[in-house]
Amino acid sequence: MSKIIEYKNIGKSYNGKWVVRDFNLSINEGDFICIVGTSGSGKTTLLKMINGLLKPDEGEILVSGKNILDEDIISLRRKIGYAIQGNGLFPHMTVSENIGYVPRLEKRNEREINEIVDNMLGLVGLSLDIKEKYPDQLSGGQQQRVGIARAYANSPLILLMDEPFGAVDAITRYQLQEDLKEIYKFTKCTIIFITHDIYEAFKMGTHILVMDEGKTQQFGTTEEVRNNPANDFVKKLIEMKRL
Repeated sequence: MSKIIEYKNIGKSYNGKWVVRDFNLSINEGDFICIVGTSGSGKTTLLKMINGLLKPDEGEILVSGKNILDEDIISLRRKIGYAIQGNGLFPHMTVSENIGYVPRLEKRNEREINEIVDNMLGLVGLSLDIKEKYPDQLSGGQQQRVGIARAYANSPLILLMDEPFGAVDAITRYQLQEDLKEIYKFTKCTIIFITHDIYEAFKMGTHILVMDEGKTQQFGTTEEVRNNPANDFVKKLIEMKRL
């Protein structure tokens, strides 16, 4: 498989304190990477550097073999879907307008945009009769699904997800997890998924990256991390969730 994301000797600091230092990782096309770790371990920092929301102080990040600092950042972001906790929908736009936002920026014609909206709603299991509703007219689960539909609308190379299910109830979260697993099987889009829950990571990912204090504690397949924790930190993370 070809590498789609490469972190090379990445360092990032805030107010003189290194959050991530000497970080290296290669991600293959089609992988579903779950990043798990303590608060402040650098998870979101690593995610946001992929689409240029944050710039590394050291090292370089390659997407499809190209340094993102050499790319047009707006064009790059339109190729990368982004879904966050709380959905991030534009409250003044309808469901249809939210999902069609990036395709419209890409100058797609209205017929094509309408087809994209319909297809994306079908992909996330929502009825077409919500197209003209606004986000505040939807349930939390519906809002999160629309957020995922918007992230997928421009056929992204990569989908970034920052604790996307953290703001919904347990039942809705379970269903969203199941839905995303099916979407992943269908699209095979590369997904980078941040979660605080190691068991959500076990359920969702093909690979897991465990972080603590800006350093990799373990990176491997879901089975490798579950069955062979690399150190006491990883072992305790797994055991804590079993209590």
